[in-house]
Amino acid sequence: MNYQLIAIQVGNQLKDDTSVNEINRAAKSVFNFTYEVFPNEAITSSRAKLIHDWILTLAKQKMTNDERNQKLISFLRLITPENKIEQIEKILKEGDLNLPLDESIKEFYSRNFHRLIHQHCFNLYKQKNYFHAVFEASKIYNKMVKGKAKSEKDGFQLMMDVWPVSGVLKITPCETETDRNVQEGLKFLSAGLMQAIRNPTAHEPALHWPISKEDCLDLLSFVSFLMRQLDKATYYKKDK
Repeated sequence: MNYQLIAIQVGNQLKDDTSVNEINRAAKSVFNFTYEVFPNEAITSSRAKLIHDWILTLAKQKMTNDERNQKLISFLRLITPENKIEQIEKILKEGDLNLPLDESIKEFYSRNFHRLIHQHCFNLYKQKNYFHAVFEASKIYNKMVKGKAKSEKDGFQLMMDVWPVSGVLKITPCETETDRNVQEGLKFLSAGLMQAIRNPTAHEPALHWPISKEDCLDLLSFVSFLMRQLDKATYYKKDK
C-alpha cells in the first residue's frame, strides 16, 4: 500500500474543504494515537500537511493491514465532502487501496448486478437518485424484451404477450408442468414489474413516490434476475 502517495495527494485534494480543527476532531474520533510530524517542504498548506501527517502516522502503527485500511477509510469519510468522494477514491486506487468511501457503493457492487444495471443505473444510484435508478432499470428491461421478442407492444401487455407458454420467448422447453410453471411465472414477474414499478415511476412525481436505498437495491436485484433470464431466453417464431 503506497501510504506516502495517498497522504500527499489526499491532503492536496482536501486542503480547501476542511479546517485544522475538523481534521483533528475526525482523526481523534478514529485513531487512538497522536500524530507525528513528517517533514515535507513541498507541502505548503497547513491543512494538507496535517492530513499528510495523520495518514503517515497511521501507516506506522502496529496493526493488520485490514485494520489500518479500515481506519484510514473511516477517517477520510469524516473529512471528505460528497463532491470529492470520486477523486479521493481514485487516489486510494492509485495507492493500491481499492476500497469505496461510500458504504452504499460497496453495497451496490456486492449485489453482482447484471451488466446493464451497472451501465444504466450506477451513476443514478451513486447520486442517491433511487427513484430514477429503478425507473431506468425497468425501462431498459422493457426495451431489451421488445428487441429480443421483435414486438411493437410495450409494458404490461408486452410481457403478457411474449413470455407465456404460447409466447415467442422461451426459457424452458415448456414440455413438463414444471417447465410451464416456470415460463408462466416469469410472465407474471415481468408483467408485475411493469405494473407495480415502471408505470408508477413513469407517471408519479418522485416526491410523491419515494424509493428508499434498501428498496432500490432490492428492486435492482429483481430486475437483474429478470435480465439474466432474458439473456438465456430463446426466440421462437409463432406459427401463423
